[in-house]
Amino acid sequence: MAPADSPESQVSSRADAKAELKKLRARQKADQKEKKARKKAKPSQKEGLFSRLKQVFSMTRAHDPNIGWWMALAFLVAFGVVALLVGLLLNTLTGVLVGLPVGVLAAMFVMNRRAERAAFARIEGRPGAAAAVLGTLRRGWVVTEEPVAMDQKTQAAVFRAVGRPGLVLVTDGGTQAVRKLVQKTRKRFTPILRDTGVPIHVIETGNGDGQVPLPKLTKEMKKLDKSLSKHEVSALEKRLAALPISRPPVPHGVDPYRVRPDRKAMRG
Repeated sequence: MAPADSPESQVSSRADAKAELKKLRARQKADQKEKKARKKAKPSQKEGLFSRLKQVFSMTRAHDPNIGWWMALAFLVAFGVVALLVGLLLNTLTGVLVGLPVGVLAAMFVMNRRAERAAFARIEGRPGAAAAVLGTLRRGWVVTEEPVAMDQKTQAAVFRAVGRPGLVLVTDGGTQAVRKLVQKTRKRFTPILRDTGVPIHVIETGNGDGQVPLPKLTKEMKKLDKSLSKHEVSALEKRLAALPISRPPVPHGVDPYRVRPDRKAMRG
């Protein structure tokens, strides 16, 4: 072996140092390329945001032609109030600078609410519309995607939601069949919840007497009296989830002996 101070060791150390410098320079070049790519990507992201807003606005205007006037009114009111208050406290320029973003936020809020109503009106009357609205509920609610009861002929269904008010049964389809489903579902859950004291609420969706329209469904559920804590909601959901799911009957004209078996279930 060559000593540490020999010419061969000095050459090898210089070669290693050059190799490390090359790696460092390559990393720096790669970082610079990534930064440039990010800078180029920012305008495209902005364009994507504006295009999405434009698309939402056009879809909402197709159902609500006055959306532009409502947004303009919200902008003017919010901008005028904020600009006036801040202008009186500080100065006019500051009031204008603060009022502009507040007015834009107010206009976006109005567009969001109107777009939500337009979306609900677009799906109203279709099977599963109530489940789509229940999916917009925020924290504090546990909603089942599949119905707990369903009528194959009329496509009427009952969905289950668990929250601080207790157990809420939401119907989908304003027919006599769905009311029979509600009675059967209530009888199914009553013995299980009798000792717990958890209330069972029923909300029938629709536009008839005693029914709740889809755009007002979430508000109606939030108005219910809260009787459970967060831990009790979690325990109730686990208890209900452990129940066996009642499968819908086989449709007419289908031979159950010719139905293909679920191979994944057979494999375990």
